[in-house]
Amino acid sequence: MRVLNKNMRWRYNKHRLKITGLVWVCLLFNVHLLYAQTAQTNTNVSKEYQVKAAFLFNFTQFVEWPATAFSAPNAPFVIGILGDDPFGTAIDETVAGEKIGLHPLIVQRYHDSKEIKPCHILFISTTDPERIKETLALITNHTLTVSDAGSFMKQGGIIRFFTEKNKIRLQVNPDAARLADLNISAKLLRVSDIFDPKSQPK
Repeated sequence: MRVLNKNMRWRYNKHRLKITGLVWVCLLFNVHLLYAQTAQTNTNVSKEYQVKAAFLFNFTQFVEWPATAFSAPNAPFVIGILGDDPFGTAIDETVAGEKIGLHPLIVQRYHDSKEIKPCHILFISTTDPERIKETLALITNHTLTVSDAGSFMKQGGIIRFFTEKNKIRLQVNPDAARLADLNISAKLLRVSDIFDPKSQPK
């Protein structure tokens, strides 16, 4: 199955704005604009996590999942949240009514790594290296793992959010993505910091 489209949808404040992949790539470097677009959504959630919720949705347009990642042609596309949920209802509002091909998007929350069921994107909400390691060891193929923990990439995570000069940026581990049988778009890779495990101190 291919989940790459020339156009993508950005959803905020119950309205939809169609933008091209190139424009979205530019938005990665302009967190202030992203904050402005999401400022009226779910005021109980920080603007940072409103933006990250939108990123999780838009990752579906820049990553290719194989057909074997789904149990049926119309099986749900699952975004999982592990641990304390920083998104509130922002992520639910972002994906409400959306589909990836024939797959409706749903959100599932897990308090413990042992509760995790097969999902396509998993946001791991913890900074504990041991818990991250334990969680990643339990993850099955075809799961795009995401976190904002500093040690996430060294543990084998695929995408990490980090802040640089007041802008949210992405760090991507293409090798980890390939191990999960996922293909990340070159457009996304070009604007991301590429993690190289060989350059990391032992």
